[in-house]
Amino acid sequence: MSARRAIEQLREQIRRHDYRYYVLNQPEISDAEYDALLRRLKDLEAQAPELVTPDSPTQRVGGIPSEIFQPVRHRVPMLSLDNTYSTEELLAWHQRVVKGLDGAPATYTAELKIDGVGLALTYARGLLVRAATRGDGETGEDVTANARTIRAIPLRLQGSPPRRLEVRGEVYMALQEFARHNQQAGRHGGELFANPRNAAAGSLRQKDPQVTASRPLRFFVHSYGLVEGAAFKTHWDFLQTCRALGLPVTEQAAVCRSVDEVLECCTRWEGRRDRLAYEVDGMVVKVNELALQARLGMTLKSPRWAIAYKFPAHQATTKILDVVPSVGRTGVITPVAKLKPVACGGVTISSATLHNYDEVERLNVKAGDWVAIQRAGEVIPQIIRVIESKRTGSEKPVKVPTACPACGGPVTKEKEEAVAYRCVNPACPAQLARALIHFAGREAMDVEGLGESVAEQVVARKLVRDAADIYRLTKAQLLGLELFGEKKAENLLAAVRASRSRGLARVLYGLGIRHVGEKAALVLAEHFGSIDRLLAAGVEELQGIPDIGPVMAEAIAAYVRHPATTRLIKKLRQKKVTLTEQAASGPKPLAGRTLVLTGELAGFTRTEAEDAIRRLGGKSSSSVSKQTDYVVAGANPGSKYERAKALGVKLIDEAQFKTLLGR
Repeated sequence: MSARRAIEQLREQIRRHDYRYYVLNQPEISDAEYDALLRRLKDLEAQAPELVTPDSPTQRVGGIPSEIFQPVRHRVPMLSLDNTYSTEELLAWHQRVVKGLDGAPATYTAELKIDGVGLALTYARGLLVRAATRGDGETGEDVTANARTIRAIPLRLQGSPPRRLEVRGEVYMALQEFARHNQQAGRHGGELFANPRNAAAGSLRQKDPQVTASRPLRFFVHSYGLVEGAAFKTHWDFLQTCRALGLPVTEQAAVCRSVDEVLECCTRWEGRRDRLAYEVDGMVVKVNELALQARLGMTLKSPRWAIAYKFPAHQATTKILDVVPSVGRTGVITPVAKLKPVACGGVTISSATLHNYDEVERLNVKAGDWVAIQRAGEVIPQIIRVIESKRTGSEKPVKVPTACPACGGPVTKEKEEAVAYRCVNPACPAQLARALIHFAGREAMDVEGLGESVAEQVVARKLVRDAADIYRLTKAQLLGLELFGEKKAENLLAAVRASRSRGLARVLYGLGIRHVGEKAALVLAEHFGSIDRLLAAGVEELQGIPDIGPVMAEAIAAYVRHPATTRLIKKLRQKKVTLTEQAASGPKPLAGRTLVLTGELAGFTRTEAEDAIRRLGGKSSSSVSKQTDYVVAGANPGSKYERAKALGVKLIDEAQFKTLLGR
């Protein structure tokens, strides 16, 4: 037998065993026998290195260590799901679906929600070409070299795969394998993890792929971002196609013909969650028919056709050692309970939020109490009740602070926030440090390098007294900070200089005006065009702007009227920070029109195309719905193209798009 034929046969054997082990959960051989096959293949490839291919099972640890993960823009955003925590909330979601579909009959799928780390895999003609983390949903990180080491992820798909397929799923670590990893790491002085999810996240983002390869990671597919060269009618069809292609899909998935079947499925798995080999925190329920998904569309953050039904949080009991006030970015003071460390839902918890001082009074919490805690939504630890039978009389009442714990300034209880106590000192260092971090964040002024440590240091040394002062920082000042060298100082100063031209929308979001998020900041910037016009606006004018409600309008008006705001804007202007937003003059032929972009445009970047739409009065949306006027399809369009066809939305190519823009 020739070396080429022997190598190909061994590769097919190993791929088949990977499929039976990770996809079918029906292994035919022992681990030792599997390892023997892999060693035999390595030996043959060593004798004929010209026959080694990138998709060979021996090449899973072929990447070189990386100092940085490159950003990857998701062609289809990886949206998060809305959560429900009760059958009533799940039924309410079902009613919204029924209403949105105008009575069109729908079925559902129900799948276990793996407590793992999101990952998108792209296959081109069946070969794995990219793996990217979820990131912020729009942009993730390239972890291809690390993902290739996970044996549950096929390097080559079976059968006849689509021309291009991007699947999304969860990287996770099974409970037994997690426990075994921590035991071995403890014996050898390695890294210990608090829970399987942290273990998966930490393992996936290793700079050295060989470290990732040493971790027992697995993967489940649950959805897709785009597909070219194939089409599915239902989500269930997609899952079965994945299984046939050799991609692992959870066996605990079902098609439900009614919402009653969905509820029964959720209840059944809620009672069996502790029997599973991996951690789950709920069920994901989706409308099964893809055409109906397209009709329901998306919100800014989540699909309307899917929901996460979260299982009740794990609970534990522990003792409150102390209750300390914590000052947030906007000055709100939150009581935080310092706890005797306790394991809860796979996490060691040492502190929990009490939300506000009215909640302290409602629960009758005292320092020294024994309490029941839970991970609300499996994430945020909170105290749910006091175990009064364990009281000894030595417990101490929790008092509302009369002075800010960070600056000693006055604390007030504001009328519009009946439960919130707030430090009203604009120079409070706790608020300033957090405000700087927000101002420098990626979604705001994007000052790379100005993180928590730097913000706290420049505030503590009184180098910065407001956000505008970052533009006065010098190299000599930065070199006086901890862990700063020449290069780091130069990079931070360069990032500060570059941030001057971000535009008004980013400035407004970075200023941290209460209730104003990224979208509202963009709406304000586009409406007013300059900071001066915004400063002159009153509550009535603000309320007349679409998407600006009365509460937000009051908050904006109060902010612009404050003398500190006038001083801050003056300083930003002196430092040549752009306080305007470009707005096109002339006709607005796209006024009232909503456009969706999909695929690659030859004459525009995505940002340029979106800006062109906005300048002509149109709206650029990230999802297709019945209200969409046009879908602009470039090369290699994604799933939005199929949704547009299903909904009958008008499709135009790049040439027609240019005509629409008047070019």
